[in-house]
Amino acid sequence: MKYIPTIGIECHVQLATKTKLFSEVDNDARGKEPNSCVSPVDYALPGMLPRLNGEAVKFAIRAGRAMNCEINPSSRFDRKHYFYPDSPKGYQITQFYHPIIGEGFVDLASGTRVRIEHAHLEGDAGKLTHFMDYSLVDLNRVDTPLLEIVSMPDIHSAKDAHDYCHELWRLMIYAGVSHGDLYNGNMRFDINVSIAPEGSDELGTRAEVKNLNSFRSVERAVLYEIERQSKILDAGEKVAQETRGWSDDTGKTTSQRSKEEAKDYRYMPEPDLPPIRLSSDFIEAELEGFPLMPADYRGLFGESMKSDILEILLDYPQLMKKMHEVSEEDTGAVVLISNLFTSVLLAEEKAAEYLNDLPLTEDLVELSKMNAGKELSSTATKEVFLRLFDPQMRGRGTKQIAKELGLIQENDLSALETIVDAVLAKPETQKAQDDFRAGEEKVIGFLVGQVMKESQGKANPAAVQEILRGKLK
Repeated sequence: MKYIPTIGIECHVQLATKTKLFSEVDNDARGKEPNSCVSPVDYALPGMLPRLNGEAVKFAIRAGRAMNCEINPSSRFDRKHYFYPDSPKGYQITQFYHPIIGEGFVDLASGTRVRIEHAHLEGDAGKLTHFMDYSLVDLNRVDTPLLEIVSMPDIHSAKDAHDYCHELWRLMIYAGVSHGDLYNGNMRFDINVSIAPEGSDELGTRAEVKNLNSFRSVERAVLYEIERQSKILDAGEKVAQETRGWSDDTGKTTSQRSKEEAKDYRYMPEPDLPPIRLSSDFIEAELEGFPLMPADYRGLFGESMKSDILEILLDYPQLMKKMHEVSEEDTGAVVLISNLFTSVLLAEEKAAEYLNDLPLTEDLVELSKMNAGKELSSTATKEVFLRLFDPQMRGRGTKQIAKELGLIQENDLSALETIVDAVLAKPETQKAQDDFRAGEEKVIGFLVGQVMKESQGKANPAAVQEILRGKLK
């Protein structure tokens, strides 16, 4: 029997604020000692009250705009009660009833539209590390600001699940609200997967797979769940509603706990934090100068750039911003510079370092013009391009760098003809000339090479070949 999968995704985005959501403690604990980024508020010392970080609210507004969402002028926090060692307060401060972000949507490159149900602010829990007979808790992550983004069940393939998570990551990076460090858990994904027979009006029983931290893991977990649930239904059995864990090593999900009985979190309004009231002027001020998003760049470069190159560059906001600047100066430079960014720059060992200090736009445009005018060969173009990233070359300009490196091609036809005549007069080229006249086309390469050698590599090979053919006929 053929089954149709339905996938909903909850994404937890760690916001890149300097301090935590409810205390003035460093929010970036990457590489720091356990329990070194904590305060009395974080470990729930009696009488310590939370204080809302206004930057988190501003970041939520920007994230909402990136996802085409409504920004709710009124929102509030609630207490979600549960007892676990990684939550010293005995509850999580979240937004259950009145979230800050309302409905919206995310469009994928494939054309699929995934609706956003809502997104809400909440404080994260701590981290438990389990050993043989004991566990240790690290509270560094307690109350780091999270934006939980809840999608509608609009995804129906593992590929779209992968692409949706990838696009969310891009949106949060472009909006400047998250570091997007997947390795350190800046974004985590919970996927709800169910399958139903083709043509069914009802969704199947869903299984939730929690805490995935890569797009590839999301895709693999969805594929595994579709296969697992299909086998269960084919055997005439029922899929259990449960929470499952994922292992990248085994490529399988495993049961963690049943969800047959919904846990009562005893939600109640957070008494220590007042409601959030946002005026339209405040929202507009925060969104002033909002940057272009991936969808905007697809609209700008969809015809001038190959789709595979565009999708690679979209992972680097700084490159797309530079491409936009290049296109505004010279649309003809888009193809060459985008190819150099993907095939040359991103292949360099120092690519991450280079991304932080890109060449001047006018230098890139000049490079494109010199290549188009045959002043630089393709090899020379790549060499000059990389030299533009050299701090010692900054300020000299593309043409000056090319001159210093002796890479500018000779395009003066009369000068080239003189060199060609000199090569054809040499005894060692006579046999190649006779072979060409006898129909052996491949020897033209040897003759072009001799001219290039005579010109010390500065001759334009295409022009040289044209002159040679004319003279040999």
